[in-house]
Amino acid sequence: MTPRQEILRHCDTLLQTAQFKDYAPNGLQVEGTETVGKIVTAVTASRAAIEHAAAHNAQMLLVHHGLFWKSEPLTVTGWKKQRIAKLLAHDINLAGYHLPLDAHPELGNNAQLAQRLGWTLEAQFGEQNLLNAGALPDSQSTLPALAAALEQVLGRAPTVVGCPNATRRRIVWCTGGAQGFFQAAIDAGADVYLTGEISEAQYHLANETGVAFVSAGHHATERYGIQALGAALAAHFGVECVFFDENNPA
Repeated sequence: MTPRQEILRHCDTLLQTAQFKDYAPNGLQVEGTETVGKIVTAVTASRAAIEHAAAHNAQMLLVHHGLFWKSEPLTVTGWKKQRIAKLLAHDINLAGYHLPLDAHPELGNNAQLAQRLGWTLEAQFGEQNLLNAGALPDSQSTLPALAAALEQVLGRAPTVVGCPNATRRRIVWCTGGAQGFFQAAIDAGADVYLTGEISEAQYHLANETGVAFVSAGHHATERYGIQALGAALAAHFGVECVFFDENNPA
């Protein structure tokens, strides 16, 4: 068993959380037992993830999307009360790491997605280095080929907007809900921009600029950073770590 605070300090140092301005608290969000021997990782602190952690006698649930966001009401009622009650009843620590886990150059969601797709990372840029630029392999140089590779890796077909016959070499990407960065990707010289979600405006911008837009799923593109962080903690502290996935189509 490892003291909870040692794990949290290690995460803060590893992910450099103090350098980020975020929409949610990074680190401990709900306090549980003081020592940890088993960690369940998940993309989101959903009720299903909490129930999985409880059923598997975990002392910590480690997530990318935690329970507290600046845009949400401060009251602990309804679904939020139910989730927190379950955590407290089983003395489970809930720790969340949001933007620091997106941006980490090795363990981050962006880095881990690129690793699985074989993309060459050339630069991180933009708001808090959340945007990534690199080169596509020859086998993914058209939109149909890129879409097929994404479907094979992520297990879901992406939404793709753009000319299917044009050659694409330079990709800019940011996992999750980063459709608002599309213009920054265009300005950076992207041939294709990939993120997790698409809004109505991106369809028109892609068609009018010639820069393709790919929406590959918020949950799907952010599965891998939390798994990498969990594996790093397991290797460093010798704790058991297992990943809980959900069939989330969004």
